Amino acid sequence: MSASWKGVKALVTGGAGLIGSHIVDRLLAQGASVRILDNLEPQTHPQGKPSWIPKDAEFIHGQMQSLDDLRKAVKGIEVVFHQAAFGGFTSEASKYFDANATGTARLYEALAEEGKCRKVVAASSQAVYGEGLYECKTHGKFHPRFYRNPEDMKKGFFGMRCPSCGEASASRPSPESLEHYGETPYALSKHLEERTVLAFGRKYGIPSVALRYAVTFGPRQSVFNPYTGVVSIFSTQMLNGKRPVVYEDGKQTRDYIFVENVAEANLFVAGEKRAEGQPLNVGTGKPTSVLELVSTLNELYGTKVEPLIRSFRPGDVRDFCHDTSTLEKLGFKAKVTLKEGLARHAAWVQSLGSLKEYFEEAESHLRRFGVVMD
Repeated sequence: MSASWKGVKALVTGGAGLIGSHIVDRLLAQGASVRILDNLEPQTHPQGKPSWIPKDAEFIHGQMQSLDDLRKAVKGIEVVFHQAAFGGFTSEASKYFDANATGTARLYEALAEEGKCRKVVAASSQAVYGEGLYECKTHGKFHPRFYRNPEDMKKGFFGMRCPSCGEASASRPSPESLEHYGETPYALSKHLEERTVLAFGRKYGIPSVALRYAVTFGPRQSVFNPYTGVVSIFSTQMLNGKRPVVYEDGKQTRDYIFVENVAEANLFVAGEKRAEGQPLNVGTGKPTSVLELVSTLNELYGTKVEPLIRSFRPGDVRDFCHDTSTLEKLGFKAKVTLKEGLARHAAWVQSLGSLKEYFEEAESHLRRFGVVMD
């Protein structure tokens, strides 16, 4: 389809959320007619419909689990940005599949019935890979089939061992060609969602793209949800004078990307025919440790809160950074830097006034179910 959005009828599932709401803003600014489908998940939106939902967008309060809601949502729609998802580290395993996997299948059923959709861009995740790519000095590059050994982690060794010699190995950027080795409930549900998007897109003749997001943050990331959104979780802890809880040794790395970069990537691939029918990494290609993240937030908030380093989460990855070369060759590169993005996130959080910290109580729950271990 054309990259021009004037008059295009677009649906954004999860359009009240972090990424979806920024996609909505960009579509409206470029002349699209926008409809939002969102269930206003109480864990994320305990105060109901957020103030940032534009009056110019049609809003449907509905569920991915309801075919009737989806039929209403896709009526007359030409392009879908499928961002609705249930994520984070929780013990509700089946909820991930209900929302992410089965919900996506229902979406395509509704789209096939309607017969007007010309493009779907869906949110996948780096979680589908499990661990990322590593390199042993002796045996070269490898992609671990399984997560790290919890017994190693209990003893304080958090690195990734080479499967051939057992030595600690270094992280390398992960390309789209890596296998899907993720085994957490969230990772498995996103794997099924991604496969459904690409397979059903071919089946129903709807050009589709799956974007494997890096760790996304920015204004509108829920400050209420204690199970997902590390930047907001750390922010509420630090601004309440509490030490941010950091697992392992804090040296584990992630590719953190500002939400506006992700929203721009969605619109870019929607208008790029060469992106169709494939999964694409969306990240910065730059790893940042958790301790570096805390240090930057301390600087931005003017605090001097030392992280509380303890425990670990089985099934968490040690290091992950996207290889973003495929999307860059198509013409897209993230523009907003980590420091600039964190500054804008911090300013937004501070504009909200006094905030409650929810993580401490939630972590006790996670420990009971073995999601967090010592």
